[in-house]
Amino acid sequence: MAFVSSTLLSKRTVATRIVLVLAMMAAFVLLTGFLDGNDGVAASQLFAQPAFPLANAMPGLMLALLLLVMTRRTLLSFGLAFLAQAVMYGVNALKVANLGIPLLPADFRMVEQLRKGGLHVLGSYLPHSPWPYLALLGGIAVVAAMWRLEPPLFASHTSGKRVTTGALLGAMLATLLLGMPGWGNFYNGKKLWMEPWSASATTSHSGLVSSLVMFHLQDRRTKQKVDPGAVNNLLQTTGDAVRARMQTPVDPGTALPDIVVIQSESFFNPRIMRGYENVQLTPNLDRLAAQGMSGPLHVPTFGGGTIRTEFEMLTGLSLRYFGNMQFPYLQLNDKVVPSMVRTLRAHGYETVAIHGNDPTFWNRNTAFKTLGFDRFVSQSSFPASAPMDGKYMADSAMTDEIMAQLKEAGAPQFLFAISLEGHGPYDTVPNDRAARDAIPVPAVVDSKDKLELQNYLYHMRHADQELGRLADLLAKRSRPTLLLFYGDHLPGLVGAYHATGFVDGQNMLSQAGTWLLIDPRNPGEPQRTDMASWMLPGLLLERAGIHDDAYFALTQVLAPSLAQLTRAPGATPISLDAQQELFDKDMASVTVLRMKGKLDKLLPASLLPPSTVVAKQDSEEEGTRAAAAMGMHR
Repeated sequence: MAFVSSTLLSKRTVATRIVLVLAMMAAFVLLTGFLDGNDGVAASQLFAQPAFPLANAMPGLMLALLLLVMTRRTLLSFGLAFLAQAVMYGVNALKVANLGIPLLPADFRMVEQLRKGGLHVLGSYLPHSPWPYLALLGGIAVVAAMWRLEPPLFASHTSGKRVTTGALLGAMLATLLLGMPGWGNFYNGKKLWMEPWSASATTSHSGLVSSLVMFHLQDRRTKQKVDPGAVNNLLQTTGDAVRARMQTPVDPGTALPDIVVIQSESFFNPRIMRGYENVQLTPNLDRLAAQGMSGPLHVPTFGGGTIRTEFEMLTGLSLRYFGNMQFPYLQLNDKVVPSMVRTLRAHGYETVAIHGNDPTFWNRNTAFKTLGFDRFVSQSSFPASAPMDGKYMADSAMTDEIMAQLKEAGAPQFLFAISLEGHGPYDTVPNDRAARDAIPVPAVVDSKDKLELQNYLYHMRHADQELGRLADLLAKRSRPTLLLFYGDHLPGLVGAYHATGFVDGQNMLSQAGTWLLIDPRNPGEPQRTDMASWMLPGLLLERAGIHDDAYFALTQVLAPSLAQLTRAPGATPISLDAQQELFDKDMASVTVLRMKGKLDKLLPASLLPPSTVVAKQDSEEEGTRAAAAMGMHR
């Protein structure tokens, strides 16, 4: 009888424990939906579409159960998992507030950047209020108390069941993190409402966690498909135009010009915002645009992700055709990447990058070697007296360094300078508060957003002033110089944009920036044209008198058709006509071939520089001789 009672008590105890775990799992799903805040995963959807909230909570649940097996404490395990999830949601809220788009899988690569000098920049976006940190400390205190006070749910020795269960849960979580394709049966875009072109839309329907998993699975299975016939397809239509650009006559007595490129942090012309249509905040840009080429610049990012625009500008490769490459400098695996930098080096240029920041941030120190730069002048190489304005080095210091690097004799130089003063967030007090406060702001912008907008415009006007000063200094040089100036992306002034709107009626993700190309010594007639960041190097080489790269010539031929296709992630796609669809499809293969260094092998001899043709012929002759020798050997 006592044995029967003991058995019943044991079964009741086991049942109670199971009920406790199931209750914690249900609470975890409900609280995850509450934390997420999107209607698609709210508690009200548990009966209407249960897969949505369950899928969104699944990774956290697996982590909680794994911790339960390891620690044997229920509240501790679920509390730790939920706390980790809450931190991720907090980071997502910061990103949405500053950049207007939710977290993406590639953002997790930024964790490594915190160690490599990125805390100075990325840490600026952390909240200044003490409450989020106090809440985090409170959560940690609760977790610590659970560890000390909560009794174990089951014995430590379970005849191997605990080890087996833990290994199974760990393996399941690992396969999810690794993006194994089997998870696609559960995290299926058709079932959970995925919109591949918009992380924001996907998140609002499916929840943040499900969105991250689905984009991660998509990235893992996305392979760059290459059609070698695409080269012939494009050349059938554009071949004559490409040859014409490559055969443009150049006076052999003309010296190659020095080239200075300014990538101006977050620079754009505020006239595209409602309320600023008739306000002149960029007098130097306007003055110089009347002396050269300029226009809207379509870039592949918004509010951040500078290296996306930077990569396109230096390589001429459109990230549109590399869907899984969100942060190229962090994802480059090749030791050599075709670029404008290498083309210029082949023509005798000294190539120098200039940036008044930590060289390891964004992995630039490694990426610039891959792209072919001879030198990288970073923060430690600037004078100790280089001025700061707000949080970062002033643009005036960059202008001074550019002029210090330029030589009046010797090989031509290519200087690529990356500014920093205009970097967000825009809540840091600048040096001249009176000048900041005098900047006009539309009445519809509230006090917080007004201050951020004024701070940005204060620094943006400095960028415009330094553009004018640099152009004037270059005009006085004895050597010819080309000056290219462009903004890498719009600043993340999300609140101000929502308040004012844009002149063209489109949203902030669809807006173009601005670019300018001039010869300061020889002002020309104004030319205005749309360009994409990946088309700028071809134009710059063409203006410098370098015409022997067929790929860069091709980008210029296609510019009128493809420039506007470059947009920030999440921007509304534009509809394509039949010609654009053909060009876009074939250019996808051509770009991947270029990236892999295989494009020249598929080009006809008429589109290759003489040195390449000779090398190709030598290689073919060597291959023929080797084959003959092998035949004789046999």
